[in-house]
Amino acid sequence: MRVRFAHTPDADDAFMFYAMVEGKVSEPGIEPEFVVEDIESLNRKGETTESDVSAFSFHAYAYLADKYDLMNSGSSMGDGYGPVVVAKRKMTMAEAKKALIAIPGKMTSSYLAARLALGEFKHTTVRFDRIVDAVTSGKVDAGILIHEGQITYAEHGLKKVIELGEWWCKRTGLPLPLGCDMINKSLPEDVKRKASNLLGRSIEYALAHRDEALDHAMKYARGMERAQCDRFVSMYVNELTRDLGERGRRAVAQFLKIGYDEKVVPKLVRPIFV
Repeated sequence: MRVRFAHTPDADDAFMFYAMVEGKVSEPGIEPEFVVEDIESLNRKGETTESDVSAFSFHAYAYLADKYDLMNSGSSMGDGYGPVVVAKRKMTMAEAKKALIAIPGKMTSSYLAARLALGEFKHTTVRFDRIVDAVTSGKVDAGILIHEGQITYAEHGLKKVIELGEWWCKRTGLPLPLGCDMINKSLPEDVKRKASNLLGRSIEYALAHRDEALDHAMKYARGMERAQCDRFVSMYVNELTRDLGERGRRAVAQFLKIGYDEKVVPKLVRPIFV
């Protein structure tokens, strides 16, 4: 069966999917094809179920749980670190709550985390790779940086206001759920298992053959040096990516529940994992 996998043009996803894309791993009966789009575009397209397996933000699961199940493999978790709110100057939390903040999308997990940390704030949506420019040019007071921006913002003279994964860990003791892979509920159960196995094996291959997988990830590094790319990949492709485990699954449930309790997420969803 042909199975359509959608992932982001980011170094961590490229690292995860390397072995699948290059045919280093396979699964009998599964013929994968690949689509690459930015995370907010994938979040928005979730309602159409264009892809059988897709990268999404965990925040988006609150809106897509009737169409997709979560996979135990493929998650990006901020274990004491994560998206960073930055500004051109030092800014207090009280000032940030009154600032105009650029966000990478209302369905992203970084936006949900920022809402939990800051409460309601003025925001404007800017594509994730243009947020640094929006902040440095003064178009916005601050911005939420995801992907490589989390580790390169100081090179642009920007100051950290709050690191959302660090804030979340202090609040809950758990990693911050950011990106995940979901699979279409309508697929046959054996196809779901095989697709999940294939993704898990691709991640295991990348972790075991780091240099060659990193070579592939560098094609999506967007200006990062290899050492920076390696650091970024290490942050978001690790044992929790290979398998969320009990701790990771508990973090997901807590993130969605607190989002609902604090009236950011419209309904309470209980995660279902393949």
